Amino acid sequence: MLASVASAENTPPVSLESSETLFTILTAINTCGYDQELNSSDPLRIQIRAEVARAVQNTPGAQDTIAPLCAFYREHQATDPSRDLAPYVSLALYLGEAPTFTPKAKQAELPPDAAGVAGIIPFLQPFYEKVGLRTIWERHHDRYNELTQIYHDPLAKMTFDTEIYLKLPSSGYLGRQFTVYMDAMGAPGQTNARNYGSDYYVVFSPSAGTAIKMQQIRHTYLHYLLDPLALKNGASFKRLEPLLDDVKSAPMDEVFKEHISLLVTECLVRAVETRTMGSKTAESEREKTINEADVEGYVLTRYFYDALAKFEKDPIGMRSAYADMLGAIDVGKEMKRASQLQFAGEAAPELLHLARPRDEHLLLNAERRLSAGDPETAQKLAQQALDQEEGDPGRALFILAQVATVNRDMEGARTYFERALQMAREPKVIAWSHIYLGRIFDLKENRDAAVDQYRAALNSPGGTLPEVKIAAQHGLEQPYEPPQSREPQ
Repeated sequence: MLASVASAENTPPVSLESSETLFTILTAINTCGYDQELNSSDPLRIQIRAEVARAVQNTPGAQDTIAPLCAFYREHQATDPSRDLAPYVSLALYLGEAPTFTPKAKQAELPPDAAGVAGIIPFLQPFYEKVGLRTIWERHHDRYNELTQIYHDPLAKMTFDTEIYLKLPSSGYLGRQFTVYMDAMGAPGQTNARNYGSDYYVVFSPSAGTAIKMQQIRHTYLHYLLDPLALKNGASFKRLEPLLDDVKSAPMDEVFKEHISLLVTECLVRAVETRTMGSKTAESEREKTINEADVEGYVLTRYFYDALAKFEKDPIGMRSAYADMLGAIDVGKEMKRASQLQFAGEAAPELLHLARPRDEHLLLNAERRLSAGDPETAQKLAQQALDQEEGDPGRALFILAQVATVNRDMEGARTYFERALQMAREPKVIAWSHIYLGRIFDLKENRDAAVDQYRAALNSPGGTLPEVKIAAQHGLEQPYEPPQSREPQ
């Protein structure tokens, strides 16, 4: 069945990676004075800073090369030093590989914080080449691999335990990506999480003791699992919107006061976190956590906390239980309770940063609707983006190709994937278009053409992505065979 062309490999739910692009940007700002939490960082950070400093001192012209880089960094430093890192992390996730660091999107399409520091891009390649950053990166790559191995098992356990609790396997989230990047050059006390379209990213830095803030990574992973359920049940949120009137004075991020679905999901995430705090956690500590959620504005956390007690005893998974859980909310009761709360003066900032409002970009919405199992709306939005020339046309064609696979239109899918390859700018879109074409050729028993496509995927700019490598190598090893059955997406 053609619907399964876009759904072959059971890739790991979490990809734990290092990135030379992220390393370059963080090393650049370290060179220019970024010292946040330096003493508590893994010793590798200080070692790399010393090697770069020696290279700058001993390389003719290096000082002149880094002068404009550091001038830009100083001019754009935040008043609060703890906020210096976040915009550069956002920018790194939107840049291609060294040494060119080509943006994957137009500046107008960048997240606001990344766009604010995008002026540093022209200075990155001269810095990278002048100080010999490739050599420094390769010299310490084994240590990066060691650190990655240290964190691999705890991350795998976290994802497994989370999926078991929700009875919601991540293998059903095809076409979506959850990537954790580890880099030694940032502040170990800060974890940055981003949601760009259907992809979720977490960036963290190791401390001297190699401790990892798993709770923050898990918070983002819960969003990765639960956000699509909100999209799939979008019509159910209308009756809950009156609740927004009662949280307008709450100190939480404004986005939660404007979008009821975002508020509901955040409350559900916090309720799951509270219920899974551990068997040794006293009930008074859980109650304190719920009270804190209340006064920050996350007023449905208490409802979901109680509803999850029943869910835990029921054999059905969250995908099946979600609609009923949402439908059982007594809006009047929750509004009355919210109106009686005395909200706090401030709230802890939300960990997960959205690239842009969820309803702003046609292609983002198309991807979300497709992930939520609504190919008809996804097709309309992608075609609208194509007609209005909004965003990357290759990306729009890629979505249309995926819709065609869902509709079992093999020739239509092939045409759209081939057109996407002619126009796409994003490495991920290019690589997966090749892979899906390879699968189509395998289904048509044209093995030579299929192998050519899998090889093209590996040789494309996105060929280094771990999920692309797995899919392409699998295609090279044996012809694609559709799964016998799969849970509807």
